[in-house]
Amino acid sequence: MAKKYTAQCACGAIKFEFDTDPSFIANCHCNDCKRASGGEMATFFAVPEDDFTLLNGKPKAFHYVANSGKGLDRNFCPECGSRVFSSNLDSFPKTVFVQLGSLDRPDLVAPKLEMFTKRRMSWNTPLHLPQFEEMPH
Repeated sequence: MAKKYTAQCACGAIKFEFDTDPSFIANCHCNDCKRASGGEMATFFAVPEDDFTLLNGKPKAFHYVANSGKGLDRNFCPECGSRVFSSNLDSFPKTVFVQLGSLDRPDLVAPKLEMFTKRRMSWNTPLHLPQFEEMPH
């Protein structure tokens, strides 16, 4: 039986699923996320690694060391280039960060906070959510 949440890259070569209802869902305005997403921010959420099931495809991982000095693997589809999730996070062991845009039903998940707001572009209006200038503790 399919899990509650299903996700895929733009071309469908990479597919994955999980059941956990996300609780840490962030709009991140840090420069690392801006570069990785190609936008003003990235929206992602945490899923326990033991609930994350890769169903199809073999993502390509790019190991990256963030400004914090902590490493992570950004996983993307080698066919279409879509960034779908991050894994092997030094700061969050046994956790996968899923990109909101990879969900088949992104409307099921909404951000709960905004972080690294000190890097928010002046034209981007804050949401009515908790705001953190840096990483929340």
